[in-house]
Amino acid sequence: MSFIALGAAALWAVPATAQQADPETGEEAEADGNTIVVTALRRDESLQDTPAAVTAFTAESIENAGIQRPGDFIALTPNVNLVETQNAGNAFVIIRGITQNRNSEPSVAVIVDGVQQVNPAQFNQDLFDIEQIEVLKGPQGGLYGRNAIGGAIIITTRQPTSNFEGNITAGIDNGFGYFLRGGVSGPLGEGAFFRVAGSWYETDGFIENTFLGEEADPVQDLSLRGSLLFEPTDRFTIDLRGSMNQLRTQGLYYNIVGDVNDIADVRVNNPGQNDRDIYNVALRAEYEGDNVVFTSVTSYDTLEEILTGDAFDFLPIEDSFFFNLFETIFGAGNGFDLNQAQFLDVEAFSQEIRLASPDDGRRFNWMVGGYLIDTERFISTGNMVDTGNGVFPVFRTPATNPLNPQFTFLSDGQSNFAWALFANAGYEISEQLRIDASLRYDRDRREQTTLTPQAFLPVVPGVPQAQSGEVRTRTFDDWQPKITLTYEPTDELTLYGGYSRGFRSGGFNQTGVGAEAVANGIVGVGDIFEAETADTFELGFKSDFGPFRLNGAAYSTTSENSYFFVFLAASSTQNLGNIPEVSLQGFELEATAEILPDLDVNAAWGVTYSNIEEFADPSVIGNEAPQISRSTVNLGMQYDGPISDSVDALLRVDFRRTGRTWWEPFNTTVRDPVNIVDARAGLRFNDVSITAFAQNLFDETYNAEFSPGGFVFRARPARYGVEVGYQF
Repeated sequence: MSFIALGAAALWAVPATAQQADPETGEEAEADGNTIVVTALRRDESLQDTPAAVTAFTAESIENAGIQRPGDFIALTPNVNLVETQNAGNAFVIIRGITQNRNSEPSVAVIVDGVQQVNPAQFNQDLFDIEQIEVLKGPQGGLYGRNAIGGAIIITTRQPTSNFEGNITAGIDNGFGYFLRGGVSGPLGEGAFFRVAGSWYETDGFIENTFLGEEADPVQDLSLRGSLLFEPTDRFTIDLRGSMNQLRTQGLYYNIVGDVNDIADVRVNNPGQNDRDIYNVALRAEYEGDNVVFTSVTSYDTLEEILTGDAFDFLPIEDSFFFNLFETIFGAGNGFDLNQAQFLDVEAFSQEIRLASPDDGRRFNWMVGGYLIDTERFISTGNMVDTGNGVFPVFRTPATNPLNPQFTFLSDGQSNFAWALFANAGYEISEQLRIDASLRYDRDRREQTTLTPQAFLPVVPGVPQAQSGEVRTRTFDDWQPKITLTYEPTDELTLYGGYSRGFRSGGFNQTGVGAEAVANGIVGVGDIFEAETADTFELGFKSDFGPFRLNGAAYSTTSENSYFFVFLAASSTQNLGNIPEVSLQGFELEATAEILPDLDVNAAWGVTYSNIEEFADPSVIGNEAPQISRSTVNLGMQYDGPISDSVDALLRVDFRRTGRTWWEPFNTTVRDPVNIVDARAGLRFNDVSITAFAQNLFDETYNAEFSPGGFVFRARPARYGVEVGYQF
């Protein structure tokens, strides 16, 4: 189907108006008409004039669409997918075929209120009190540097205001769950403002564990965020922010199946636990001079996660692989199975300094700066003997509990120090023609210390054994250039094209897994995985004809050393291998239209073709790359307007089709397309709203994740409920 035919066949929805809270007035200042102002290129610019593939969600569209988690807005973005897994710290963003996996750096830079998240396990949290979300596709290393190999996600929370105001939403759902979220803002004195926001969600769960007779996925999730804004002068601002998240749920209730499309009941005998604690404090200071703006961003983050539960093959003891293996060999079961524990502890400090030209519409703008991050990371994984007495967490040393004795154990300490220098410049050659260029150099030094006791390190004949206390050091570095040419022949049409490179640091698998991979005949996996680069050429257009808009982009990317995932059951370790070269080509189209007053419709189409060009096993060459969906299709309709003089109504329906998805380089299994429908309907009475919602309305049953070895994770079934909101 051609671009023109698709544009003619689809009817599309006008985006919501972008609004920003003014600290001086406490009021939301509406942008011009339906113009959405984005900051994706580190300058304020109309979405339709921005020479990049950006999908933006304003405060109004976030509320109308019921966006509460990252998966909600990603599901509305073409050529972007989120793979949600068993443990909360692992949710993988895939943008245009650039993938993410366990223990890897993320595929996308996530910026919250100007501060970059330093750990991928921070991403999958509740979204509340949000002003705007921007999803920027394609490598953005020159602008956002670290981990922007696939793109950038920019999240802006609601800012402190000088007038006292707030909002609160409460609701219930069919998981016998309830939630509460909201925020309050106001003045503290002259030139000082505050905002406090939070969310709480508790549910019994949605996926039944048929063996234990209870739900496998209960949740208790608490998030709090506070900000203080000081404006000593009209040129100087200080923004101090702190946040925390405490999640309590269960994990490791996989199924082992022959095909990703097979659906099986959860039957683990250990409910397990998944506890995650995240804390962050950040300080942003900015001074606006006549000719230069100075910005300093300092951030300190900690994350701790413990994960316990059943181990391979995730069945009750008497049905398990190990029990039956002993029964086959010795004529009687051994009376036990295996379970497992994983522990992650991360502490990071980051600092960024920027000097930039004022954002005052001048023809030439520039920015220079530097960034550093120091990270300390500890990880341990292992299996214990499941004697039927439960599974107990294991932290930094092997278990000594006789009820749950240690069977395998691996632990490593990692110390990473990275720094970067960057420069950006843009020049308006004429009213119609503009050029933007950026360059960044990243250098990442990584050190790993083997902390596993010698007795637990794998021994493989013919392979040198790792040594406890061994220290390994690797440095990964690269340049990230980007250049974009923009041409606006009319006010209604923007054309752009350019080249960009993205870089993502390599790292270490846990010590000893290389030997284990050799023993199991697995190629491409060692104790070290290499850095990835992605070189992209892109052409795009944006058109705006009154109530009709049509945007599109086509791209070609060559990725070197992209990741694939391997789970080694003997040590319960999660490992990354490299695919030396993958080619990615694709396009996306997004369009919107207001077909009647207050009635909008929308559609989007994204396509990604992948091809493995090089691999250690020649039989894999020509296969599809793992974790990549061939296409995404979005269709939607929304009515948001009055039904009487005092009552407004909302009716919104969103459809998302995720095409065929491959999960590993050998292409032994491919998931069939998944079709999801979400719906919301509500009424607004002045400052009060009542809304009914349904996610996965028709209860589509599918597996959200597949890992080599046949590990699948059931996606959540239909969730529906009602919520009440109040603004004051």
